[in-house]
Amino acid sequence: MKERILKAVVEEIQERGMRFTIDDVTHRLGISKKTIYEHFDSKEQIIKTIVEQILDEADQKTNDIIADDELSFIVKMKELMQVLPEYYQIYNRPVLDEMKRYYPDQWVQIETSLEEDWADIRLLIEEGIKTGEVVTGYSITVIMKVLIEAINTTLDQTFFYKNNITVREALSQTVDILLYGIIPDDKR
Repeated sequence: MKERILKAVVEEIQERGMRFTIDDVTHRLGISKKTIYEHFDSKEQIIKTIVEQILDEADQKTNDIIADDELSFIVKMKELMQVLPEYYQIYNRPVLDEMKRYYPDQWVQIETSLEEDWADIRLLIEEGIKTGEVVTGYSITVIMKVLIEAINTTLDQTFFYKNNITVREALSQTVDILLYGIIPDDKR
């Protein structure tokens, strides 16, 4: 039941943003408020649980990728930039803006986690520069700015939904463009 509640809350967040009510969740699930409060003390605890679950899952995936010595540099880069937790719908610009306003502690957790993820990617790029897997001559600061801004475009989930593109597809295509460019190999 706990997972059903969390999933329903994520669906409510996707539809209504952070202003959903517990009544919205009870209607979606066809259960009583009492049932929800048997599992969670408050709406804030539900949000906190979702954020912690998202961050734990993303951290685990990130750590697994970084630790996998079988993966090449390019595969690690691609996979790191495409880590999506189960409840990725939270990574939507309007939702994050509302979270910053109404649930600042959880927003800070997400912001801190994202900064740590970018630091991991920066270290990987620096390693790639040393080993010759990343071209030299570009400022690491500029590279990181371009990567961060490009990946942040996937936070505009509404655009992708309107254009029949899943967030996973958008993220994959964005990463491919960043890593391989738009010019075919035979035309370079």
